[in-house]
Amino acid sequence: MFGSLGVPELLLIFAVILIVFGPRRIPEIGRTLGKALGEFRKATDDLKSTIEREVRIEELKKITPQVVTPFESVSRVEPASESPSLQVAEPASGTQESTSSPEPLGDSETRSLVD
Repeated sequence: MFGSLGVPELLLIFAVILIVFGPRRIPEIGRTLGKALGEFRKATDDLKSTIEREVRIEELKKITPQVVTPFESVSRVEPASESPSLQVAEPASGTQESTSSPEPLGDSETRSLVD
């Protein structure tokens, strides 16, 4: 439990603490030690998480150039103009298409379409 300390050694330590500090100050000392251990544990966890985060950032920096390389090799030149054979045929002269956007239907037109 406490390494190489046995029950007799622990009793001796507690007796010395009781004699030196007295029964009234022992609870205060216990609370203070508990808070100090909690703060130490919190600081240790923060340091550990900071180190782990830095290691992950370094790993991502090593991985990122490998992923970005294919995108840098893509050409940024505009495509050549389309050949005339690929262009869409224009409608015949007999039909007219409206290029303006359709107007919303009125109430009477909507009713006639629904009926």
